[in-house]
Amino acid sequence: MNKKSIALAIFSLASLCIQAQKKDTLQGKTLQEVVISDSKFYLPKEKSGKIISVITASDLEKKSSESLAQVLNSVVGIELNGANSVVGKNLGYYVRGGKNNQVVVVIDGVAVSDASGINTEYDLRFLPVQQIERIEIMKGASSTLYGSGAATAVINITLKKNAKNNISGLAFSHIGSNNTVDNAKINGQDFNQGVSLQGNYKKLGFLGSFSSTETNGMSQLKASENQTYETDRFSRQSYLGKLSYTFSTKFSTDFLTHFDTFYNAYDNPFDNTSLADTNKNSSTNQQLRFGITPKYKYTKGEWVTQASVYKISRKYNEFNNWSLENEQSHYTARSVVFDSYNKYSVSNAITVLNGINFQYHDMAVTSPYATIVNQETKFSNLDNYINIIYTSLFGLNLNAGARLNYHNVYLSQWVYNVNPSYKLTNNVKIVSSYSTAFVAPSLYQLYSEYGNKNLTSEKNSTVEAGVETSFFNSKLTASAVGFWREQNNSIGFDATYHYTNIEGINHVKGLETDFKIKAFKNINISANYTFTQPDQDLTRLIPKHKINASIDIAMSNRWLMNASYQYTDKRLDTYYDGTLWTLVNTQLQAYQLFNFSTKYELIKNRMHIFASIHNILNKEYVENIGYNTLGRNFKIGTNISF
Repeated sequence: MNKKSIALAIFSLASLCIQAQKKDTLQGKTLQEVVISDSKFYLPKEKSGKIISVITASDLEKKSSESLAQVLNSVVGIELNGANSVVGKNLGYYVRGGKNNQVVVVIDGVAVSDASGINTEYDLRFLPVQQIERIEIMKGASSTLYGSGAATAVINITLKKNAKNNISGLAFSHIGSNNTVDNAKINGQDFNQGVSLQGNYKKLGFLGSFSSTETNGMSQLKASENQTYETDRFSRQSYLGKLSYTFSTKFSTDFLTHFDTFYNAYDNPFDNTSLADTNKNSSTNQQLRFGITPKYKYTKGEWVTQASVYKISRKYNEFNNWSLENEQSHYTARSVVFDSYNKYSVSNAITVLNGINFQYHDMAVTSPYATIVNQETKFSNLDNYINIIYTSLFGLNLNAGARLNYHNVYLSQWVYNVNPSYKLTNNVKIVSSYSTAFVAPSLYQLYSEYGNKNLTSEKNSTVEAGVETSFFNSKLTASAVGFWREQNNSIGFDATYHYTNIEGINHVKGLETDFKIKAFKNINISANYTFTQPDQDLTRLIPKHKINASIDIAMSNRWLMNASYQYTDKRLDTYYDGTLWTLVNTQLQAYQLFNFSTKYELIKNRMHIFASIHNILNKEYVENIGYNTLGRNFKIGTNISF
């Protein structure tokens, strides 16, 4: 895509909005959709100063055949590397030129992470789509509300909720192939199944669910010509339990238990020789989380406390090509997160949110190369934050806040945000913001055998401005936001194989556009375009251009068809050449994917079946150099409600 094409696309979008505004004779209506990511409480989307991508339960139901990574990879501004690779492959999060450690994942209001990981990111492979009720993606620096790490995006996930009435349940079973472009097997190699039960009795509500995934048939690594590599299996089990008790109209409490585990066979990374493929490497990953959320409502506000305790364990059994022995490593991380905040309505126009956040994290490592005990590798922070929301009747809205972070290693740090927006007409809203963030080094970067205790926090700031429009009673919606991000004190690797702060400031600029059209009663069209241009030091695996498009056609009130398209631009990558014993830079070519799915409701509100085809044209492409990607694959399944 050249600059002329991009300019033409932007001009066409703007012209469309202007023409629609001229022709729209309908009276503007208040949007009913609400968001919580930029305020921590339910706020009408039209009052929000951010352009937030929302994936609803209905959207997720239409994407029954996709993994969570594939769902997120189609969102504007998101590049989730590994989404179309072997199921068990590690995922890379790339948003606005940032990487894994700059994205915060929030589950049911609590920020989650892996304190033992290099970049502390939460592993999205733990979560099956079927346990998720809603996803909000808010891009930009957001440390004011979410603390360290929220430099480029917050992925806010809400899990399935307790039923409000009676007892209901869901059972599903999906079977699919699992092929590369060179493999045309049609037998079942990908199995997803699960069951959930929810309901309430008087003041007690409950939810219990179980799901599992079993996948085989592909090697993580792409075999060289005339070679055949062994397949790498992925197995996941996920358990979710929720209880809620309503003591009165003012006071209620929610309880959460969440256990996930997966087994992953993998190949040796950073090596392009035949030694990279092995059937002797495997990992077992487990997550156990408990949470409690008491809520107290009063006349002018609400007090909420979200407390969570969780432990993550990763065990590796890895074959050493040099010693010809299997080596075992064990990583554990423990976290305690306590977030208590008070929402107070000063008036109809002003709401104040003030809170306190405490986090404790530690890690322990036992490996052939290091033994790290959690008494020596831990940190904690205690934060105070305040956020003020002003909403007016004449269109002006303002979200502003600040956070004082006290870290036991990095002492005090201030972050803040200013986020004004203005509803120009009933159909057009202008948004803008300036926000800052910090990213503290991980425990691994500080205390491992490659660590550096003198590391300082990475500093980030983001400026953005955009427009959000809605016409013809919301049958046409469109948005565009441009951003400029500055990153200072980035953490890298030095010549002595230790982590170090990189001097200088790196910049990223970009544009994110999104539109949806309800063309007819039975046709919905959506598309988005992302332009990202970082400085040279930040370019690895980040596409300059990315396009997603989708069309839903309701053939009847029971039969739905969907076709989707994805274009990912060329990217830079680096790999270790095992024959030359050096790092080699390479360029990955652009690729396009076409997918198709259909769903039919056999029994109204009770049972539906679906079928899907991924990568219809069986195009060969690369997400990471040396690794396999999905060729043409099929999936069928059924969902039963009772």
